Amino acid sequence: MSLTPKQREKMLNRLAVGVSIIVFLVVGMMRRIKIATDIDFSFLAGVNAAINSITAALLVLGLWQIKQKNIRTHRQIMTAAIVLSSLFLVSYVTYHLTTPETKFGGEGIVRTLYLILLATHIILAGAILPFILFTYIRAITGQDERHRKLARWVFPFWLYVAVSGPVIYFMLRA
Repeated sequence: MSLTPKQREKMLNRLAVGVSIIVFLVVGMMRRIKIATDIDFSFLAGVNAAINSITAALLVLGLWQIKQKNIRTHRQIMTAAIVLSSLFLVSYVTYHLTTPETKFGGEGIVRTLYLILLATHIILAGAILPFILFTYIRAITGQDERHRKLARWVFPFWLYVAVSGPVIYFMLRA
């Protein structure tokens, strides 16, 4: 028995909500739980910044491809962005479960800017996750108009999160 498009969408939406809830819970517990390991995962901070940078580039490239009406290439690029974002999430959780927190050393206006950037990054990263998934679900279930409408407002937030992550990383390293 195969699913109707509506049933498939409903199932995928439930999966997206479930994944989002699990991610919120895991990320929320990361600061409270540290896993002792002999492996030094501190290198993952740079890997995470690189993944986010590549994701940002893919998002811009994906937008450009759809503006050029290259739908197939757009789909491939956006799927790659989803895959990279998933890889980022696994790497991010691994890093934060195993590595002590890095404190920002800047002062004055730079510290204020850092804290504003960090707060908006964290809030938007958490809030946008289910909507990224819903947008992707609309695309893979052939709901092009609903996909377009959702993507128009999801895209800038996803791009902001993908760009602000590496900026935060470099501010911490400066």
